Amino acid sequence: MLAQEELKQIGAIAKESGIPIKTIRYYEELGLLESSGRTEGGFRLFTPDVLNRLSFIKRSQGLGLSLSEIKEFLSIHDQGELPCDHVKIKLQDKIAEVDRQIQQLLTLKSDLESLLVGEQIISENSEIICPIIEVDKAQESTQQNIIPSSRRSSSKWTKPNVKTIQTLKS
Repeated sequence: MLAQEELKQIGAIAKESGIPIKTIRYYEELGLLESSGRTEGGFRLFTPDVLNRLSFIKRSQGLGLSLSEIKEFLSIHDQGELPCDHVKIKLQDKIAEVDRQIQQLLTLKSDLESLLVGEQIISENSEIICPIIEVDKAQESTQQNIIPSSRRSSSKWTKPNVKTIQTLKS
């Protein structure tokens, strides 16, 4: 077994790695890390190489890998093999997932832009919170308020509608 001087307490590991003690305990609970024992006071002790393992965990998380995926890679590593083939497959899956998300975001961007570029809709429907967002509901509401030109009142208090606004803009 290693000499007591070579082992580091969890607080020292947390300080050196920048990872909170609570997170290190959680990783140990999940089986991502293994302590090398405890002090008389009950503090967990780790070998210095745990810093490399923590760095691998954080870098993997930064790439979008889950803790269960990371655990799988570490298990392969702990058996003396390099997990690179498994990592490559997972990263290819992540690329496909990112591509799907990009497509969804581009669709969302297009939808948002079309809402901002569209005609201004004014609605007197009190159930509508914002005509820009509820464009379908607002158009429906204003369509129902359109009065044929032969029946329109000459009153200046006539409710505006989509047709009237579009005519005024022309």
